[in-house]
Amino acid sequence: MREVEPLAERLRPRSLDEVLGQPHLTGPQGLLRRMLEAGRLSSMVLFGPPGTGKTTLARLLAEGVGRPFLRLSAVEAGLKEVRQAVEEARAKGGLVLFLDEVHRFNKAQQDALLPHLESGLLTLIGATAENPAFALVPALRSRLRFFPLRPLEEADLLALLRRALEDPRGLPGTPYEEEALRVLAQAAGGDARFALNTLELAASFGRVDLKSVREALGAERFGMDREGDRFYDLVSALHKSLRGSHVDAALYYLARLLQGGADPRYLARRLIRVAVEDVGLADPLALRLAVAAKEAYEALGSPEGELALVEAAVYLALAPKSNSLYAAWKKAQEAAKAHPEAEVPLNLRNAPTGLARALGHGEGYAYYHEDKEGSFAQRYLPEGLEGLTLFEATGEGWEERVRERLKALRERFQTARRRRG
Repeated sequence: MREVEPLAERLRPRSLDEVLGQPHLTGPQGLLRRMLEAGRLSSMVLFGPPGTGKTTLARLLAEGVGRPFLRLSAVEAGLKEVRQAVEEARAKGGLVLFLDEVHRFNKAQQDALLPHLESGLLTLIGATAENPAFALVPALRSRLRFFPLRPLEEADLLALLRRALEDPRGLPGTPYEEEALRVLAQAAGGDARFALNTLELAASFGRVDLKSVREALGAERFGMDREGDRFYDLVSALHKSLRGSHVDAALYYLARLLQGGADPRYLARRLIRVAVEDVGLADPLALRLAVAAKEAYEALGSPEGELALVEAAVYLALAPKSNSLYAAWKKAQEAAKAHPEAEVPLNLRNAPTGLARALGHGEGYAYYHEDKEGSFAQRYLPEGLEGLTLFEATGEGWEERVRERLKALRERFQTARRRRG
């Protein structure tokens, strides 16, 4: 008897339009969509957390250009499998080789791919949850394009779960509660595969409600403890305790989450978010420490690696706090949305051709290291936006020095502009 495929497999998107959570790649102006519309597929690496759609995108890209698709895992494959893939590509006139966990290939295995990527016989699509820059040799990196995938937002996961309960390929007709879907979307931590597989288990109880979702997650998994505390309440408490500089509360909630079965990798990503959103430039070392804690956990695993998360949590709680980057970025996004067609000043434009130079591109540009005064006097923002102010440094930690530097720079720009007239 043929086994039924898991829900996550049955619901794999059939087109880029069905892919959720990656609009920067699959939206109307997304790079992967534009690549398919042009009918040209470059070798690339898709990197991002688990359950964000790397395998799905690889299949859709291969189908979109009409090339055979071969999947290998770098955990199991070696030079023998690479040679077999090359022979299969020759027999078929080329193919797309999807190499999962591409960062695990050693130098010799990576080198074996180079001539076949150069000739176009193989189009490589690598996938990894690691930073590919650290693991791939320069010769291979130079032949690849790199596309980051993001964890799915809660809204995307909710849309995916609703689709699973309505799509004929999924679980149509299963009774469900919206609140239960919201709990599951929160607990999934941006991982679509985990969300769908847990939904399928919850549906096996006959309906998807809070009780069945908690059963599917595990009685104590993700902070669903005997008192009924929800995973996202504990995560929220951890984040707010770190933001509020209450180190003891932060440690308590971190311990609750880890003992309750929360994925340490998800918590590591949350610590990185605190470092950039709430500490920011008040202590630039916080981001480096948070990223290092994630890498240390991935190297050591549990329980040894959990101490790296503890170190990061204590550091973040004690660090000075500033959300100046977060606030400035929101203002920048609003300004870009309000002025999407503002013209780049001529002096800042690229001038790679004679025609561009004839049109005035790059004319009058003052190179800072040779002409500091001219550099301050020239125009940087589009016409009508010269007075735009986005970033404001606080007096917290390192930003106290930044604030003085920023004040001096802005005064210098204003003086130079007044002289320019």
